[in-house]
Amino acid sequence: MLSLLLLLAVLAGIVPALAEEVAYPAATLSPDAPAYDSEHPENLEADQLYAWSAILIEADSGTVIFEKDAETLRHPASTTKIVTVLLGCLMVEDVNQIVTVSERAVMVEDEDSSTMGLTAGEEIPFIDVLYGAALQSGNDAANVIAEVVSGSIESFVVLMNQYVQTLGCENTHFNNPHGLTDPYHYTTAYDMAIITRAAMENELFRQIVGTYSYSIAKTNITRAHTITNSNELLRVPTENNTNSYYYPDAIGIKTGSTNAAQYCLVSAAERDGVELISVVLYSDRRRGRWQDTIRLFDYGFSQYTSVTPIDLYNMNPITLETSNYSLSDPDLGKLPLTCVAQDPAAASRARIVATFQEVEAMANNLRNTVIIEYARDFQAPIAAGEVIGTMTYFPEGQEEVVYNLVASRAIGARENAPRSLEQIIADVQNDPNPFPPLSLELVVVHVVLPLAAIILVIRILLRLLRGRRHGPRTPRIVHRGLK
Repeated sequence: MLSLLLLLAVLAGIVPALAEEVAYPAATLSPDAPAYDSEHPENLEADQLYAWSAILIEADSGTVIFEKDAETLRHPASTTKIVTVLLGCLMVEDVNQIVTVSERAVMVEDEDSSTMGLTAGEEIPFIDVLYGAALQSGNDAANVIAEVVSGSIESFVVLMNQYVQTLGCENTHFNNPHGLTDPYHYTTAYDMAIITRAAMENELFRQIVGTYSYSIAKTNITRAHTITNSNELLRVPTENNTNSYYYPDAIGIKTGSTNAAQYCLVSAAERDGVELISVVLYSDRRRGRWQDTIRLFDYGFSQYTSVTPIDLYNMNPITLETSNYSLSDPDLGKLPLTCVAQDPAAASRARIVATFQEVEAMANNLRNTVIIEYARDFQAPIAAGEVIGTMTYFPEGQEEVVYNLVASRAIGARENAPRSLEQIIADVQNDPNPFPPLSLELVVVHVVLPLAAIILVIRILLRLLRGRRHGPRTPRIVHRGLK
């Protein structure tokens, strides 16, 4: 049924074919490439990579940091198993269940293909099959995953293509669960980066692909044994087994190789809160895919950093201009504020991943990233440790994180400054004795002067009343006789 659907799709021009070439030229550095300077990874150029196609993205946002021919169709080889293992993690509820290996599962098309060494009729924990597909790149393990998830390999391939379409992969088509070369089995470096970013969000998948050594339990056919990851970036060098490609920050993911695909590597690395995903397709066998990936990671870590909102704040801390401060204050009332998380556990999870230039811009324009609110005015007196306000950050998909803005020092009030109405009211409310203490000043101001004023007013009023009672005086006329 799948073959019929695929044939119809091809005839309709829906699924293009990636032509299989007779001869595959070796992946090598461009003869015109400038010499790579490991002391300055930020100067990386596309010609300094062996891979024909490569991409580097920042995992948190999916931002493309570096790319080289990332949209060209390529054979993915066993990096296909990223999708296979991820769907096994997503679709099987009990990964510890015992599954039985079928005859079909162990029938791989290529005698030279990598296998986990499974045998038909073998009963094995499904989790061991997941590890076998990821670490040992077992094509037989990939077939078992397909049958457990979808009932058949053909149905699983349909599911694979449906899933990557939901991720937005427009140039990817799978024709098997393991990655053996097929003209209708292809992807691009860009699409593979999208797929891997989604895969790394699954905790079980992260655990599996980040494991270097894993113990396979004894089954009804096979005795217990240990498998190791083929990713050299994960292999810690020892005195007897050196490894110049070990990358301490690497956390997975999957290798792949066929004649058509050459050597592929999809990998991830994490350093100080920055997580990067790199994809190199059609690279060199001897050292190309390891060297390409290391150069990509070094470039990414030279461009990106991870900071907390407190880090941003400390790059450009707030200093307030206060008022009513003591004239003897050595800093003339300037009040630096310290940023302290209300919930340290929540604050530790709030991180901002950005380029160094973006971080600097955010620090210089802090209010574009956080909300700052003040709880009081900036008038002295101010006590050291007093909460002056708050700073709130809203991480995407998480609850807001609140920080206190705390006074770093005490600032005294100006000497002999008139008391504010608020201070007077507060003093009255806090005074246990509602009556003021008796003093000469109190008697003069509140008793003598008001009493004298009252007496003066009374005397004036009495004089006025007395004048009205007698009325106006009539002038007396004296008649004098004539002599």
